[in-house]
Amino acid sequence: MPDIGRGGVRNPWTQPTYGYYNSSFEQTLTEKDAAGGLTVMRLTINKDSAPPLHYHTREDEFWVVTAGRARFWLGGTTLADCAVQEADPGAFVFGPRNVPHTFQTITETAEVLVGNTPGALEGYFQGVGAAEVRHDEDNSDFLEGFGVYFIGPPPVWSEWNRG
Repeated sequence: MPDIGRGGVRNPWTQPTYGYYNSSFEQTLTEKDAAGGLTVMRLTINKDSAPPLHYHTREDEFWVVTAGRARFWLGGTTLADCAVQEADPGAFVFGPRNVPHTFQTITETAEVLVGNTPGALEGYFQGVGAAEVRHDEDNSDFLEGFGVYFIGPPPVWSEWNRG
């Protein structure tokens, strides 16, 4: 893997990939690459890969939708209380620390760049690994070690996506 710490280009799906529950991600930029300031992953999401409503206490999070469409729930303590916004390809979404959020694909799949700053969260994603279905509740203590807390269930695709 070429050193990108002094600048450079990384084309899609050329970096190490990891299983994460029922999807996979590419570790596009590691916290080591960015001297701890940032981590970026490329994630392909499907209708069953939405995380529970949660918030981060240590980092801001952002997303860039590169393919497909995604729906984001932001800012509420329940899904019903969140602002709901849809993101098309090319959209940028920002989730500041301590602001609850979750997201889910609108299309069958979507590809999203997910970034965290500072970049200390990548160990969680690599540590969880692959599984046939999400089982977030089994990893909540592990996640809390990274300063991230679940506060509600994930969205259920069939309840809102009538498309």
